[in-house]
Amino acid sequence: FNGKVSVPQAAQLTNAAQLNRNLLLSPKARVDTKPQLEITADNVKCSHGATVSQLEADEVFYLQSRGLKETDARNLLIDAFVAEIINQIPLASLRQRLSETVISSKRERNNVQQ
Repeated sequence: FNGKVSVPQAAQLTNAAQLNRNLLLSPKARVDTKPQLEITADNVKCSHGATVSQLEADEVFYLQSRGLKETDARNLLIDAFVAEIINQIPLASLRQRLSETVISSKRERNNVQQ
């Protein structure tokens, strides 16, 4: 991820936020993230940030203690992460298409693992 929010001098009173969240799903996974702000205006509210994480073992354990298998617990947490992002998309047709793509990808991944 390499994203930049640019706020020129003429864009006073701009309110902008940029957040890049990453979920690493394997020990060999990696991500390069570089959120940037380029601000020349002097009366703005702008923020940026990035997070990189793996699934939390205690969250997986909690779901297992409620009767889920480890694989199902991990899938539920991944689904929640993805849904939080997809649900922010204002265009319903794009949300639907992305949801279908994620479901299809999961089916393919699960078929390969079996």
